[in-house]
Amino acid sequence: MRKQNSIQNRQDVDTLFEKISAIINNTRSMIMTAVNTSEVYAKFEIGRYIVENEQQGNERAEYGKQVLQRLSIRLMETFGVGWSYSNLRQIRQFYLVYGNLTNAVCQIGNNKRCLSNLENIAETISTSKQFVEGKPRFTLSWSHYLILMRIENTEARNFYEIECTQQQWSVRQLSRQVGSSLYERLALSRNKEEVMRLAQEGQTIEKPSDIIKNPLTLEFLGLKSDASYTESKLENAIIGKMQQFLLELGKGFLFEARQKRFTFDEQHFYVDLVFYNRLLQCYVLIDLKTSKLSHQDLGQMQMYVNYYDRFVKQDYERPTIGILLCEEKNDALVQLTLPENANIYATEYSLYLPDKALLQSKLKQWIDEFNEANESLTE
Repeated sequence: MRKQNSIQNRQDVDTLFEKISAIINNTRSMIMTAVNTSEVYAKFEIGRYIVENEQQGNERAEYGKQVLQRLSIRLMETFGVGWSYSNLRQIRQFYLVYGNLTNAVCQIGNNKRCLSNLENIAETISTSKQFVEGKPRFTLSWSHYLILMRIENTEARNFYEIECTQQQWSVRQLSRQVGSSLYERLALSRNKEEVMRLAQEGQTIEKPSDIIKNPLTLEFLGLKSDASYTESKLENAIIGKMQQFLLELGKGFLFEARQKRFTFDEQHFYVDLVFYNRLLQCYVLIDLKTSKLSHQDLGQMQMYVNYYDRFVKQDYERPTIGILLCEEKNDALVQLTLPENANIYATEYSLYLPDKALLQSKLKQWIDEFNEANESLTE
C-alpha cells in the first residue's frame, strides 16, 4: 500500500512538474517577446526625436553628426553601452524607413539648434513604452529590423517582414533568406498581380506553382559548383542539411523518406526524396539530376506521379506534385514532353547565392514589359 502511494505521488509530481514547466516556459517566452518589441518601439520613438531635431531648420550634415556624437556621450554616461554614435545612426535610419514623416516631423520654420528632446529620449529609454497608436506595428526583434531596414525595395521589405513573422524565422534565417534573394526568386515565377500579393500577404500556398522558385539555392550544402559530384552525393548532402533544405523549400513541407521504393510490374522504382505539403495536402516527389535534363527523366517523373496518384493518394488529398531538381533545365523540352495539365515542374538549383542585383534587374525588366503589354492592349 505504501509502495503504491509512493508511485502515485511520483506520478502526481511528474504531472504537476510538466504542467508548471510549460507555464513557466510559455511565460518566459511571452516576457522575452514583450521585451524585444518594447525595445523596437522605444527605438522608433528615439529615432523620431532625433529626426524632429534635425528637421528644425538644420540642413548641414556636420551639424547633425555633432549632435548625435554629443548625444551618444550623454546617453552612454547615463545608460551604459549600446548608445554609440553608429547605433544612434541606425536608430535614426529605422525611423526614416518606418516612420510617417509627413505627420511626425516638426515644422521646418522652427530654427532652434539644441538637444531639447534629450529628456524625452531618456524617458523613452528608461520606460520602454509601446507606442502603438498611430505608429507601425512591430512584431520582431531589433536585430531583425536591423536587417529589414537595409532592404531598399518597399515591397521586398514588406514580404520579408510578413514571412519572418509568420514563419518565426530566427535572425540567421532571415539574413539567409534575404541574402538568397527569396523575394526576387519567387516574384520571377509569378504574374504581376501575384507579385503585388507577395508584398501584401507574403507567400500564399494555394496551388502547386506557388511552391516553385527558380533557382532553388543550396549554398548551405557546402558543395563546390566547379567540382564533379554524383546525384547520390547531392542527396546525402541534402539529408545532412534537411532543416536548411526545408527552409529553402518553403512553407508547409514535411519530409517523409529518401529513396522511397515502390514496386510495379515486378520492377522496383526509387523516388529520391518524398515530401508532403500540409498546406496543399499533397505529396511532393523530388528527383535529383546532376546531368542534363532529358525527356526520359520527365517521363520517369510522370510515372512516379501517376503511381502516387493511383495507389498512394487518399481521396481527400490533392494530386501529387513532381519536381525535377536539376543543374540546368530546358523549358522547351519540358513543354514538348509533358501534357499541359501535368503537375510536374523542372527547377534549377544553385550551389551559391544568386546575384541579387541581377535578379532585381530581371524582375524590374519583367514588370516593365508586363506593364507595356497591358498598356498596348488598352490603347
